[in-house]
Amino acid sequence: MDIKKVVIVGGGTAGWLAANHLGKALLNTEGVSVTLIESPDIPTIGVGEGTVPAIRKSLQSFGISETEFITQCDVTFKQSIKFSNWLNKDNHGSDNSFHHLFNIPSPLGGDLTPFWLNNRDYDYSNLVSPQFVACEALKAPKKITTPEYAGALGYAYHLNAAKFAKLLAKNGRDRFCVEHIIANVSEVKLNVSGAVGSLVTDTHGELVYDFYIDCTGFEALIIEKALKVPFVDKSAQLLVDRAIAVQVPTNINAPIPPFTIATAHQAGWIWDIALTNRRGVGFVYSTKYMDDETAISKLDKYLGGVLSDLSYRVLPMKVGYREKFWHQNCVCLGLAQGFLEPLEATSILLTDFAASYIANRFPKSVEQIQSIQPQFNQVMEYAWERVVEFIKLHYCLSDRTDSQFWIDNRDPSTIPDELKRRLSLWESYVPNREDFFSKFEVFDLDNYLYVLYGMKYHTQVKNLTNEQLHLANQQSLQIAKMGKQLAEELPDHRELLNKIKEHGLQSI
Repeated sequence: MDIKKVVIVGGGTAGWLAANHLGKALLNTEGVSVTLIESPDIPTIGVGEGTVPAIRKSLQSFGISETEFITQCDVTFKQSIKFSNWLNKDNHGSDNSFHHLFNIPSPLGGDLTPFWLNNRDYDYSNLVSPQFVACEALKAPKKITTPEYAGALGYAYHLNAAKFAKLLAKNGRDRFCVEHIIANVSEVKLNVSGAVGSLVTDTHGELVYDFYIDCTGFEALIIEKALKVPFVDKSAQLLVDRAIAVQVPTNINAPIPPFTIATAHQAGWIWDIALTNRRGVGFVYSTKYMDDETAISKLDKYLGGVLSDLSYRVLPMKVGYREKFWHQNCVCLGLAQGFLEPLEATSILLTDFAASYIANRFPKSVEQIQSIQPQFNQVMEYAWERVVEFIKLHYCLSDRTDSQFWIDNRDPSTIPDELKRRLSLWESYVPNREDFFSKFEVFDLDNYLYVLYGMKYHTQVKNLTNEQLHLANQQSLQIAKMGKQLAEELPDHRELLNKIKEHGLQSI
């Protein structure tokens, strides 16, 4: 049987990312339609405000103007995540920090990591990338004359998630002819084969489709409640399970950091994301090690005592992913697929990755599902496991001893086996490209280098020869010169955003 009618259940960032990917892929396929059903009563979670550089490729492929995106979604540029206090204050200072930058390390060729390991007095990210200086100077990654989606430095975005969903919705409807239905789905009916047969709605009656995309968030209306696909719990490895999220108004002239700030605390960490008119702040913690009252008090202290004047939400976090991501004639995406935690902006990343994958391999018939489904499930499980490992890396490398939370995060029983294997290898060898053999490594060599050595990981390497030391020193001086030049030439972050709002960027 041919697949002609495709439905996405649920809006928000996940639903409308899927609608744009599928709408674009299926637009010129005769007889095939894409519909999105969105509840009028369920608000967007709206705390997924950080992205990774891959989102630029998707937005450009959708035909969305970067100028329009920046001006309509309160966007700021994100060039890094700056991790503060993730290491022992006694050993590394009370203001210890490191950057996970978006530019490749050692851009002049070769690898400066062995040089750093022979002289660990340097800040790793400052040594290997000119982007460090630009970030610390609060510079934008491009100029007003730089074309859309291009930059002098690598970047992603911070954004208003609710406004982003609206922009994606408009683009999906107008450009890719996605039908938009406002309705509540009250029942999911299965057919005799156990696949999804129809949806019962409150305003449009019973609706029949051939293929279903579940973007209903934590409710997982189709994949869990109807199809009974189990959830793989990862809370034994990733210990945080709750977040307090708040939006903090800012002065329209306040400086804007071009990076996410992730500040570790006694039982987790705090995200701090600056948009053009506010900050999105979240206190992430483990209820095993900190009660809600203490968490609220500590967030209030971080914000300077203004929390009582603001509206905040306490959000439970069910950490893990689906046992299967594609079952029968249903694929789940977004929070219905799984959730780990906000560190490294993995939620939008995995949604975009999965939606793009399914759009590029969308089955023409029900019969084709049997050949495509197992591969999709295998790829997505691989991707999720690698993300679990990368997030855990930040915790298990910390040498903090000030609370049981950090001590327990180093317990080998909480560390995934593959991560333990890699860390054992990297005790003797600097990571290289061959260690990341799959193109489905969501985080690869560059990401690991910044985190491993930003957190002072000890890799035993041979002493460099005098010639090697000389060449590496010359290269580090050249990178420092590049960083100084970028800091002088690139505009102030807020200054560029104001210019974009007034003049726009050059379209490609």
